[in-house]
Amino acid sequence: MIEAVVKEAQSWRGTPYHHMGDGEQVPGRQLKGIGIDCAQILVETYSAVGLIKWFSTGKYGRDWMMHSREERYLSFITPYADEVESIQPADIVVWRFGYTFSHGGIVTQWPKVIHAFASYGMVDESDVSIPSHLTVIGTKPRPMRAFRMRGL
Repeated sequence: MIEAVVKEAQSWRGTPYHHMGDGEQVPGRQLKGIGIDCAQILVETYSAVGLIKWFSTGKYGRDWMMHSREERYLSFITPYADEVESIQPADIVVWRFGYTFSHGGIVTQWPKVIHAFASYGMVDESDVSIPSHLTVIGTKPRPMRAFRMRGL
C-alpha cells in the first residue's frame, strides 16, 4: 500500500496549483493536469488507493491561516491519521504558516515530499531538508508535524 500511495502522489507532478483544488468537484473527476491545492491532493491520493472515502475540503480564503487559529487543515487529516515521530514514505507532513498548520505534502522518501505549493505554481517533489521558504524563517525551522494514515 505504501508504494501505491507514493506512486499515486508522484503521478500528480506537474499539475498546476489551483487554490481550493476545485473543492466543489464531483468525486472521480480527473484533476491531474487541471489544478489542485495542497489539501485536496491528500484527499485525491489517499482516496485513489482506497485508504479513505473521497471528500471535498470545501471553500476557504487564500489567507485563512493568517486570520484564524482554527486548525482547519489538521481537521482534514486527524480523522484518518495518527501523529508519528519517525517519518516514512506515504506519511503526511504539515507545516505551520501564519497561526495554524496550513500546508502539507506526502512523503515519497524522507526528506522528499510531493506537494501542491502556490510558490511553485504546481505539484512538485521537494527536498525539504534544503533551507527554503518552506522550511525556514531566517534560520529557525518552521514547526512541522508528521502523520501516518491508518491502514498503512
